[in-house]
Amino acid sequence: MSSVKNVINDSYKLMLLKDYLREAIKEAGFADVDIQKTPTGTRVGLHVTRPGIVIGRKGSGIRDLTKVLEKDFDLKNPQISVIEIIKPELQPSVMCNRMSQHLTRGTAFRRAVMWTMQTIMSAGAMGVQITTSGKLRGDRSSFEKHSKGILPRAGHFADVIVSEDIVHVKTKMGLIGVRIRIARKERYIPEFELREIKKEVAKAIPEVEEKEIEVTEEIPIDPTKPRTESELIEIEEKLVEQVETFEEIEEELK
Repeated sequence: MSSVKNVINDSYKLMLLKDYLREAIKEAGFADVDIQKTPTGTRVGLHVTRPGIVIGRKGSGIRDLTKVLEKDFDLKNPQISVIEIIKPELQPSVMCNRMSQHLTRGTAFRRAVMWTMQTIMSAGAMGVQITTSGKLRGDRSSFEKHSKGILPRAGHFADVIVSEDIVHVKTKMGLIGVRIRIARKERYIPEFELREIKKEVAKAIPEVEEKEIEVTEEIPIDPTKPRTESELIEIEEKLVEQVETFEEIEEELK
């Protein structure tokens, strides 16, 4: 019984840690965290889109974050490593955070859904499904489900190639839940794979999906790209307004 309690306790602490990191390093594009216990301490791997924000100047951000993890989350001697996500548009957690920021800023949920689906499919996804639920348009709670491309729903194939994440957004209308499921082309099942298809898929797979960054490494800043997630959302807001919803298309066809 004690082992079961330990598993539940560890899962609960991991959930609290993810909620904290989702808000603390939101501007860095937080996606996920890996925790591994070692003889010398605890190895913490942070998957982000902008590692420079997490590291800080001369590692100041890492030092501050290490103190918080050790004091508030009881992690013994945490050793933080920052892992850069090469294709953030194919990470459900990143896209959930971006869509939640659009909804918080007052963007219509259908425009945010359409823009998010277009962004994910343009990045090379096999399929995407976005489910929104809660106080969407009125006093009554409702839900809408939008999908694009090919998305396996059940079975081992779906478990292998489909990843998902859920986020809850507080808006003026009320609480809205967003669930994003993404199917990736490169996650194939070898048992059902032909040799010719294998060569084509191997060429399509990027050599590196994630890259680990040294804490002492100075990361150059590209002035042509947005430095934070908030700057990216501000740029996208103008583009989201140009997205046509199904309602607008129906009115044009009448």
